[in-house]
Amino acid sequence: MKVALVCDWLTNVGGAEKVLLEFHKLYPKAPIYTSKYDPKGIDWFKSADIRTGWLQVFPTCFRRVLGPFRQCYFSHLNLSEYDLIISVTGAEAKSVKSGKWLHEKGKKSANPNGIHISYCHVPTQYYWQMYDDYVENPGFGVLNPFVRFFFKILITPLRSADFKAAQKPDYYITISDYAKRSLKKYYGREAIVVHPPVETDDFVLKNKNEKNQTKADGKGNSDYARLVENLDLSKMYITTSRQVNWKRIDLAIKACLMTQRRLLIVGEGSEHKSLVKLANGSEAIRFLPLQKKETLAKLLANAKGYLFPSFEPFGIAPVEALAAGCPVIAFSQGGAIDYVKDGVNGILFDKQSAKSLGDAILRFEKMKFDREKVSRSVGDYSTERFDREVRAFIDEKTGKN
Repeated sequence: MKVALVCDWLTNVGGAEKVLLEFHKLYPKAPIYTSKYDPKGIDWFKSADIRTGWLQVFPTCFRRVLGPFRQCYFSHLNLSEYDLIISVTGAEAKSVKSGKWLHEKGKKSANPNGIHISYCHVPTQYYWQMYDDYVENPGFGVLNPFVRFFFKILITPLRSADFKAAQKPDYYITISDYAKRSLKKYYGREAIVVHPPVETDDFVLKNKNEKNQTKADGKGNSDYARLVENLDLSKMYITTSRQVNWKRIDLAIKACLMTQRRLLIVGEGSEHKSLVKLANGSEAIRFLPLQKKETLAKLLANAKGYLFPSFEPFGIAPVEALAAGCPVIAFSQGGAIDYVKDGVNGILFDKQSAKSLGDAILRFEKMKFDREKVSRSVGDYSTERFDREVRAFIDEKTGKN
């Protein structure tokens, strides 16, 4: 088959990019069409055929305000020559039209049998389920009032255009039961659930080999030894999410300050400075930059618990934590309820607030978790399972079965 991959943008490392990478491994010769590519922000696709257009000229920092322009860009891409288009999207990349869609609309198509399968994480969140949060804090600092004013004015036509774009894919795959319900609610589209690929084996092995290790074993681990020299990980909670406002790491900081618990925050992002300011120099809150997978696996395996206060359609980072044997304290909405089982591999809290999370931390500490059992609880979230399930669906829809 002649295959094309499409994604919203390629500017940083995240869960969506991990999914795209797995599709790239399945179809290494397929070109990747995207609105913006920044190889400095993500270096996973050096061998790939990345194709951008006129939006490439805009700086990466403009990404948040370019939604309507991205939709225009993707909807005008002529990909009708391909037998299969796979979009990996949570925003505008679903706007591309397959040859089959064009043919059914009575329009010229190079390949009237070509189909578009969208691996859609969730309906465009800033238009739909997270609209209120976005309006409250668009993330533009002093420009927030200006952005908020125009966004409120434009939301009706933006939603209308997004809904029409959502009708273009021929088939949908999504990441969780929550995302499946959201696609039905906002777009009227059915989807099958194939959980994202998580490299669980890499984290499980570290958990088995070094689950109680807080210092290096002396051979080949000097960097890790220096990293944890002044950290008693067994008494620390950890979070590794990207530091952006909607991840709500601020709640983790507030909850730990409130309960006088220690927290290790690993990662980077646009909210880093404000999070450091919120921590206010407290010795209980420690920050580390992004870490290699091997180091991250050790940190997770030895931490007391993982804090996940974000409202997300899935969440790869907490699954990695579970694979490492680290029980998770998660907000009880979104994709987390697919894999966090209260009392088995973590606990859930009901309100997205510092107090609710703080209460959950205190409840968590009264419970005991079998870390081996915690690790086994996400054994079916592997990349092998993802490859097998998406291939079966694609083969069915392309007539290979």
